[in-house]
Amino acid sequence: MKPAHLVCTIVAALFVACSGEIDQEQLVANTALLYCQYLIDGKYDDFVAGIDQHVEQAEGYVEELRDNAKMFVVAQAKTRGGLVGIEKAGAEVNSDEHTASAFIRLHYADSTTEQVVMPMVERDGVWLMR
Repeated sequence: MKPAHLVCTIVAALFVACSGEIDQEQLVANTALLYCQYLIDGKYDDFVAGIDQHVEQAEGYVEELRDNAKMFVVAQAKTRGGLVGIEKAGAEVNSDEHTASAFIRLHYADSTTEQVVMPMVERDGVWLMR
């Protein structure tokens, strides 16, 4: 199991242990938040591990995803002083289709905030970015 998936599984187990039932919207929002934190922390391999890769990919695809994540962080540092914080703003889950949209607020060093939507898909009990 990939490190990012292991953490998501642990988070899900904690929700069950605490409430006896999994709140899928909270799980999706927390998982998306975790993936964003990987990006901020420069853990690009963990961030990329959180991307749905269930179809066969061309050679070098994972490296390209990692490079794109790095470029995004560098671009944000140049234009807005960098990402300095994140917070979850909620999620909407379609249980029938095993899909969701997580809403995340990105906070930048220049005092601006942006809300982004992270499309998610559930694969084998793990929420991944689409």
